[in-house]
Amino acid sequence: MSDAVAPVLAVHSTAPTSFAPQPFFPRRFLTNGHLQTIFGNFLPRANHLPAPTPELVEVSPAAGEQIASRVLCLCHWQPEPVRAARPTAIILHGLEGSANSQYVVGNANKLWRAGANVIRMNMRNCGGPNYEMARETPTLYHSGLSADVGAVMRHFLARERLQSIALIGYSMGGNLVLKLAGELAAAAPPQLRSVVGISPSIDLGPSAAALHRPENRLYEARFLRALFRRYRNKVRFFPRAYDPNRIVGIHSLRDFDDRITAFYSGFASAEDYYYRAAAARVIDHIAIPTLIASALDDPFIRFTPETLAALHANPRITLLQPEHGGHCAFLTTPNPATGGDGYWAETTLLRFVLAHA
Repeated sequence: MSDAVAPVLAVHSTAPTSFAPQPFFPRRFLTNGHLQTIFGNFLPRANHLPAPTPELVEVSPAAGEQIASRVLCLCHWQPEPVRAARPTAIILHGLEGSANSQYVVGNANKLWRAGANVIRMNMRNCGGPNYEMARETPTLYHSGLSADVGAVMRHFLARERLQSIALIGYSMGGNLVLKLAGELAAAAPPQLRSVVGISPSIDLGPSAAALHRPENRLYEARFLRALFRRYRNKVRFFPRAYDPNRIVGIHSLRDFDDRITAFYSGFASAEDYYYRAAAARVIDHIAIPTLIASALDDPFIRFTPETLAALHANPRITLLQPEHGGHCAFLTTPNPATGGDGYWAETTLLRFVLAHA
């Protein structure tokens, strides 16, 4: 597509705000969702962040013989005299990502340059060298642990007396932050000013089914290899709790979620997990400004008609559905004259977060 031709951009928003999204123009030769996804994942990113302050945050207390669960947060704080008054962003990665994922680092740099505090949050078992974070929790991680995000938010709100906070999640992380916003509903703390989900997996079942389609098997295989490595590491640290043989014969993400995630996380089956962990169940309760961006050519993220209807019916949600963009990519042509680096989702969410800070 020529850069001179504007693509279709579906926008829904009735929320009172100064935010106005810019249309997405895919980078030349990257109008294919698979190419957007692959290039978005592997393009190198410049990182000019100061060294982070690592902090382990307890998200679930010890119970009986079970140890507490802690997650690793990489914090970039503005100077203490202005810290509390500056916007703070908690950024959450996707499935088998980490606080060092390209999109997390890219967003963190933009937010930091804009004067915000940045907290790069790892999910349970994620982050740290050689999967060592598996020691910090007796559990696995999954798409239903929105309470972990809430625990991290409350921890830093209380300690730093933060006045403005935004939650940003990509893919699985997008489901988690949107699920938390829906669960909090009108009871969300006043300091929580905005929530952003980029390519969020809010309909878990349909998205898992799409991931298993023949054209997406390479993505699924990559996820499964990483999940198997992480599970074997979990077996290594907690041999009495996890059976190494349970991953034998698993050939799809749904199989993994049925035999591993559901079994060890208190769900009856993969279907039960997909239903109970999906943000789609609670998005109608979201009561704070929320931005969702999901490309129509995303290879495996799917929204059901019922979910789309709920998104459109909620006046607090701004839904952007560009024709192109792939999964967590949204690569556009860089424009040095305007300072645009070619990452549309990051620039768009930055403007949204600052408009509501």
